[in-house]
Amino acid sequence: MGFSPFRPTGVTYHDPTRAFAGYTLYTPLGGDLTLLIDMAGRVVHVWQPPPPLRPYYGYLLPEGRLLLRCTTGQEPWALGGESGAVVELDWDGQLVWRYDDPTLHHDHCRLRNGNTLLLYWEPLPAAVRLRVQGGQPGTELAGEGMLGDALREVTPDGRTVWEWHAYEALDPAVDVLCPLHPRHEWAHCNAVEELPDGNLVLSFRLLDTVAILDKRRGQFVWKWGRGTVAHQHDPTPLPNGNLLLFDNGMHRVGLPRSRVVEVDPRTNAIVWQYVGTPQASFFSGNISGAQRLPNGNTLICEGACGRLFEVTPDRAIVWEYHTPYAFPYREEVAACAIFRAHRYAADGPELRGRL
Repeated sequence: MGFSPFRPTGVTYHDPTRAFAGYTLYTPLGGDLTLLIDMAGRVVHVWQPPPPLRPYYGYLLPEGRLLLRCTTGQEPWALGGESGAVVELDWDGQLVWRYDDPTLHHDHCRLRNGNTLLLYWEPLPAAVRLRVQGGQPGTELAGEGMLGDALREVTPDGRTVWEWHAYEALDPAVDVLCPLHPRHEWAHCNAVEELPDGNLVLSFRLLDTVAILDKRRGQFVWKWGRGTVAHQHDPTPLPNGNLLLFDNGMHRVGLPRSRVVEVDPRTNAIVWQYVGTPQASFFSGNISGAQRLPNGNTLICEGACGRLFEVTPDRAIVWEYHTPYAFPYREEVAACAIFRAHRYAADGPELRGRL
């Protein structure tokens, strides 16, 4: 979405009769605080990780603690989404858990067993890298060549109890890189979520692919998206078994435009979607996400421009917020970017008795 530097910020629209009342959590990228705002856009609580950590993205655990991915300044690769630590902060901002690895990137997940799932980069074996197709020729990393994604499950005391390497499950002949992207990495996983059956849902941005991984066997049991979505983010499971995701539309053939889609993995059918009116009015080429709320509405994070808004099942906007915070981020002098956002009910387990 294009936006003017003179646009109004904060809450620009609110229909309290149809919006889901609660508090919205987000982190302005490039800043040093994670914010919790009310429906009027007022900041009601903040968290700040211990310096020199800077927050990137986090979400609240049922006990009210914030599980937060942070940058450390020690990350070896700047490919987007890099971070060197995941921390857990209590309601008062005190550090209760920390895990450091400079190769972490994009996402993290607290599993139902209490362990934490971490996403990280690793150099691909040369034999694999030479087989990966697509991407812009001659643009591999100096030294490492090409990075791949991997997952690591760690216990509360930091012990690794499970690992998975994406290159062992992806197919170089099928999982071809976007031809407009450098050959820095294969395949830019940007999300990981645990499903009710213990399997994992992953998003591979540069492959236009969402996949379900059988965690026990380490193999994919479902892959979808190529030719349908474009550089997507944030697939999340819904109670009906479907997946909600943000289809960024970057490098889409035709008009670049974003949409939010709900797909049924059993049929591969898109059963609901939100697009802008006109379509070009809704676009975020990177980051971004969506959350299905308890009342059936959907909270959308149009991340690149810092816009959060809520739509009903019939696609009416019932709440809209533009972040007033802008910080230096990557090549931007004053970015309003937000990786993801989450809405929590006042009487939910994350916030009950705390506000």
